Amino acid sequence: MRVVLANPRGFCAGVERAISTVEAALEQFGGPIYVRHEIVHNRHVLAALTRRGAVFVEDLQDVPLGARVIFSAHGVAPTAWREARARALKIIDATCPLVTKVHLEAVAHARAGRTLLVIGHRGHPEVVGTVGQYLGAGGARIEVIEDRAMAEKLVVDGPEQIAYVTQTTLSADYVAGVVVTLQRKFPRLLAPHREDICYATSNRQRAVQAIAGRCDVVIVIGADHSSNSARLCEVAQAAGVAAYLVDSDEKVDRAWFRNDGTIGVTSGASVPEVLVEGLLAKFRRWWPDLVEETLGEPEKLHFRVPREVDRAASGRSR
Repeated sequence: MRVVLANPRGFCAGVERAISTVEAALEQFGGPIYVRHEIVHNRHVLAALTRRGAVFVEDLQDVPLGARVIFSAHGVAPTAWREARARALKIIDATCPLVTKVHLEAVAHARAGRTLLVIGHRGHPEVVGTVGQYLGAGGARIEVIEDRAMAEKLVVDGPEQIAYVTQTTLSADYVAGVVVTLQRKFPRLLAPHREDICYATSNRQRAVQAIAGRCDVVIVIGADHSSNSARLCEVAQAAGVAAYLVDSDEKVDRAWFRNDGTIGVTSGASVPEVLVEGLLAKFRRWWPDLVEETLGEPEKLHFRVPREVDRAASGRSR
């Protein structure tokens, strides 16, 4: 039996920054530290942070007055900032810098009076934040476009003043299909100056495409509500390979595999490497003669933690 590990996989720079932000805040200020929304979509990471003193909430009303709160990597709308300030909360913003880029684009389109189309999944926290940023900047009309069918049916006034942004964790092929439809309908459609899909999402999808042709089955480790993990599974399936999304080795069924086949393994951007190691350990128990290889190179990009905890760390080190 053979396993091919995709590189890059697992934590991206934005997720590492978000987790490091919570860990640094707990170390410097002590618990509890409140976090609005899941800092990342992975129950194992959340459980570890909870044990250290993080408290995850969906409603800022559940955060005591004057407490310290962290906004997750997915970003928030201006209304969340106003509510937090009204409650005298000490805010640490862990929004991924690549999500912040999309927020700034949305604000610019709002101020220019353009209709904005957000390609993404309605209700996803990142999309909710982007919509809120646009409306908070005085934007008049914004639409969330989930697929080509919605793009085909869309009707807008003033089609010469229209732009789009995208959720950062989507499949590039998925976005391209929607954009082609929108550009046919709205020839003056403005695109982002640089692609909104984050480098980590694109890199992980290309890594899966690279291994898929060599594999009989691809296992993607990630949460079922993690957009980037679900897209990795779809990319493998689009390559004609059976693919399964699981959140740990406990969910893997031996019946999925032949005893002389090749298994591809990758993990979503919110997944710690320890979960991949757990899956490999199970495979080694099943197949003691397992052959392992890695295809691709890991990422080397890192983001600094937010200045609120960075300054506190600098002050403690002096």
